[in-house]
Amino acid sequence: MQETINSVVLTEYPAQYVALVRLNRPEARNALNNEVRRQLAHVFTELSGNADIRAIVLTGGDEVFAAGADIKDMTTATTISMYQRHAERYWQAIADCPKPIIAAVNGYALGGGCELAMHADIIIAGEGARFGQPEVKVGVMPGAGGTQRLIRAVGKFQAMRLLFTGCMVKAPEALRMGLVSEMVADGETVARAVEMAQEIAKMPPIAIAQIKEVVLSGMDLPLDAALTLERKAFQLLFSSQDQKEGANAFVEKRTPNYQGE
Repeated sequence: MQETINSVVLTEYPAQYVALVRLNRPEARNALNNEVRRQLAHVFTELSGNADIRAIVLTGGDEVFAAGADIKDMTTATTISMYQRHAERYWQAIADCPKPIIAAVNGYALGGGCELAMHADIIIAGEGARFGQPEVKVGVMPGAGGTQRLIRAVGKFQAMRLLFTGCMVKAPEALRMGLVSEMVADGETVARAVEMAQEIAKMPPIAIAQIKEVVLSGMDLPLDAALTLERKAFQLLFSSQDQKEGANAFVEKRTPNYQGE
């Protein structure tokens, strides 16, 4: 199945239970203007409620994942106009998605593009990928999680280096820093991300959703509170049919068939 929305965001279904969301604005290097963000929010909201989708792959082009915000759009922007856009609502639709998101990144993921990749749960980078938050070079700073998600991914000292200088890091360095999960050849990023998404989609959906919720909600809590959250979610899963299916399949030495129930 394939859905095109104004030729900007393309949604495809390359495998069972897997959705592929592709930025499709090559003439602007996939720059994230307000319309692209709105369309991304629409797509992720739809996928969040789609029981037939268990994992999502997010990608851009072969040369550019997303080059950041549309700078031309900033030249006449005012404080009030930026406030009235409420772009945070669009980003929140991605952040709130309960399905695992895998970003397949080729080429440049800069500014808003890097922030978009960091909204994913897993990042698969091509060898030629470049990551950075260069907003400081045009007199601003990240405004869609670039400071907060970056510091949580790579720590204070690496994050400050990228944020203060606006420098780019290549995929091998990004892998060492912990900014990406895995690096593959440039031509294999989407295929590898879809392969991983298929692997995840075979897992029990309720357990996967609980893992994502507990990890993201617990990472900023005190350890005792986070462990309580984890324990309650663990206990909750024993009411699911998938838990019984998984245990029985293991005992019976067969492949489990998870239904998300």
